Amino acid sequence: MKDEILNSLALLMRNLRELIGDLDDAQMVQQPPGVPNHPAWTVGHIVYSFQAIGEDMRLEPWLPADWPSMFKTGTAPAAEASAYPAKQELLDRLADGERRVRERLSALDDAELNGPFPTEQYRDIFPTLGHALLHVLVGHTAAHLGQLAVWRRAMGLPPTTMII
Repeated sequence: MKDEILNSLALLMRNLRELIGDLDDAQMVQQPPGVPNHPAWTVGHIVYSFQAIGEDMRLEPWLPADWPSMFKTGTAPAAEASAYPAKQELLDRLADGERRVRERLSALDDAELNGPFPTEQYRDIFPTLGHALLHVLVGHTAAHLGQLAVWRRAMGLPPTTMII
């Protein structure tokens, strides 16, 4: 299952970079009516989710202390570019988070993947670490990429050639 998750994650990261590749910093925070999340929040949130699942894989937190206040679940996107890191920093943090998660996932053995999810309050949803990894790295990330595709359409931008 590790190889499948890693492959899907790589495809999703390629799609994400394509979805925001032609945007400038100002576009990253534009929010058309009816679209809840803009690209700056979405990318930051995905990076934050990498750290959250990374902690479940026993990685030490690596993001700045203010990252959760901007990007954890339940935060609301702000319309000001100054409220977020610049696009390049978001992309750099994305690459760093992806690298950390990929390396740690590659090192996990079957016993760790099939062992109980470390955060007890979520075990009814994610009985094992493997269940959580599949959902967070693939399902959750894919859902947010779908939001970015909708955002592009609402902004009148051309579609990308995402790999589905």
